[in-house]
Amino acid sequence: MPIQKFRSVEEMNAAPIRVVAAGNAFERFARHCGRFRLIYPRTYPRGVFRFRSFEEAQAARERHNVGLADHSIFPNAD
Repeated sequence: MPIQKFRSVEEMNAAPIRVVAAGNAFERFARHCGRFRLIYPRTYPRGVFRFRSFEEAQAARERHNVGLADHSIFPNAD
């Protein structure tokens, strides 16, 4: 998609609106998802886990979330 530059808001409003073909939208979305998976791979464990109590499940979730803290998309977004 080319970049358009405008000198004023009026010039921007007068520009024609680009419409992407409906058939191409899903394919573009699928390619974007594929790129995202390569850039930011899954870090959570796969599978089904059984816990004896709710507290044990929460502890496992907390252990996992602590591991995710240093693997952020926006590391300086405080």
